[in-house]
Amino acid sequence: MARSKIQARAKRQAVKRSAPIARRSVKSSAAKARSLHKFVAKHLDEADFKTDGLRSYALYRDLGIKDATRGMAVAHVVRFVGKCDPKVVSKDHLHETEFQMIYVLKGTVTTQMKGHGTHVMKAGDCWLQPQGIVHKVLDYSDGCEMLEIVLPGNFKTVELEK
Repeated sequence: MARSKIQARAKRQAVKRSAPIARRSVKSSAAKARSLHKFVAKHLDEADFKTDGLRSYALYRDLGIKDATRGMAVAHVVRFVGKCDPKVVSKDHLHETEFQMIYVLKGTVTTQMKGHGTHVMKAGDCWLQPQGIVHKVLDYSDGCEMLEIVLPGNFKTVELEK
């Protein structure tokens, strides 16, 4: 291909890449495979904190992401309640996920990740939990809140025997 044709093609591609998102069409294979997400807005309502989550010592506030993404992801605020009882919370377990990120909103939580040690996380701290990593909660402050974002929206938790 002649040098001028290569330069012209490179220029067209550069212009295409720099075009605003609104003018670009979403036609990637990944975008085609998924449905578009629905708009969702969740305003804080204390009544949204429910006991229907994974742990008996926590309240969960669903943020509506699971429905809006048609199950692709789930996001919720986890609020620990009462004084931590290590006999209840300190159980090795893992989650069958593709992605799991936790951001501490309030208080502190102490976790242990197999192969990565013990971490005291406070408000403003976050961690990415690798797929299938064995972990456990060792302690938390009363009222500790964490934002948790997980893919897929429906994931399995496996409790491990000690």
